[in-house]
Amino acid sequence: MPTTAHDFRRPPGPDSTVALGIDPATLGILQKLQREYGDIVSIEKPSGRLAYFINDPAEVRRILVRRHTRYVKGPGFERVKMLLGNGLIVSDGDVWRRSRTMIQPAFKVQNVHRLMRVMVQCTERRAAAWAKAIENNQLINITKETSEFSLELILITIFGSDYENKIMASGENPFAFLSRDSTRDLSVVMKVRDLRKMLLAIIAERRDRDVDEFDFLSMYMQATDKSGVHFTDKELLDELMTLIVAGFETSANTLNWAWYLIAGHPEVEAKLIAEAKASLPSVAAVNSDNAAAMTYTQQVLEEVLRLYPPVWLFTRRASEDDELEEYDVPTGTDIYLSPYVLHRSEHIWSNPDAFDPDRFETDGKPKRDRPYFPFSLGPRRCLGEYFSFLEMKVHIGLLVARFRLERVGSADPVLELAINLRSKNDILLRPSLRQD
Repeated sequence: MPTTAHDFRRPPGPDSTVALGIDPATLGILQKLQREYGDIVSIEKPSGRLAYFINDPAEVRRILVRRHTRYVKGPGFERVKMLLGNGLIVSDGDVWRRSRTMIQPAFKVQNVHRLMRVMVQCTERRAAAWAKAIENNQLINITKETSEFSLELILITIFGSDYENKIMASGENPFAFLSRDSTRDLSVVMKVRDLRKMLLAIIAERRDRDVDEFDFLSMYMQATDKSGVHFTDKELLDELMTLIVAGFETSANTLNWAWYLIAGHPEVEAKLIAEAKASLPSVAAVNSDNAAAMTYTQQVLEEVLRLYPPVWLFTRRASEDDELEEYDVPTGTDIYLSPYVLHRSEHIWSNPDAFDPDRFETDGKPKRDRPYFPFSLGPRRCLGEYFSFLEMKVHIGLLVARFRLERVGSADPVLELAINLRSKNDILLRPSLRQD
């Protein structure tokens, strides 16, 4: 069906063409379209392609859950594919289904729990750095701290002893540029390609010495599809790079915003401290049961993710004709879905711009019914969601009761809207030891 056809049920929208990307201008455009035309808007792009912006929670769920087989990845994934290859985030169809089935067992709850010791170790290294900053009367760059914590954690959980022996052999982390450069331009892509050579050498060496280690690399290498076939080296590299980049960025960005918000809301901070003292009074008390008891910390993190979803814009493309409740979706239509816009819509959330963890207090309603999708929804929902929440709860729980972090000045960190939502400016906080 031509995108210019009007013999189908088409949502309201502007008469002129609209250019959309993954940038700050696009956020402003989507917010303006939603205000003027409602939660389902039709757009003609400069290329002539039809696009819909969908901000209706029921229709978002319909596309991502009930009708997901009728959609493939949409525009904007080209840069991601250049960086990550054809890993789980980018792939579609049979390739995606095979990879998802092979990788999913690695993220079983019992496997994630076995990695909690690494979460504790990485958090304790941050605690030592913060204590030293206090001794030297220095501020903490919490953006840098959370990036280093999350990057170190994901690399150790992937590579185990090879992190120290191979990756850090030179004394510097060769992946550090991922946390410092958010542009994801061609220079970053070239650096990533150089890293793939190192990873391939680690994989080959693992195979030669038949290492028995418990880490994600071993689990990925042992994974087979229903025919008993393992990942090829290229497939394995694509999935490892996807896990590294997606695994550290989500937690790093969320913790960055979390500490900023905690520092500005003493009533939230007090509740977190009380829960941390009850659930994680010491490093030795860190276990899955105690982490599960940190329900208020979970609420805080969910509220942070509502306000600052790591992926602020999802795209899909209709691979066959479909329909919404009131409108038709012709094959080839680009679909734009924004957790950021939906999570801050006044008709969906009460006082949406306020930081209020109490809005996520358990009320007996199933979580799946919430108008909320920071980790996407349906079969493509992030496999690492549980891992991410657990590492963030351990991090906050072990640090918030020992350290007070205060905001420095009143400057807004400002949003950086690219592939991921980050703070444009690094956030500096003043640390002090708690006396109570």
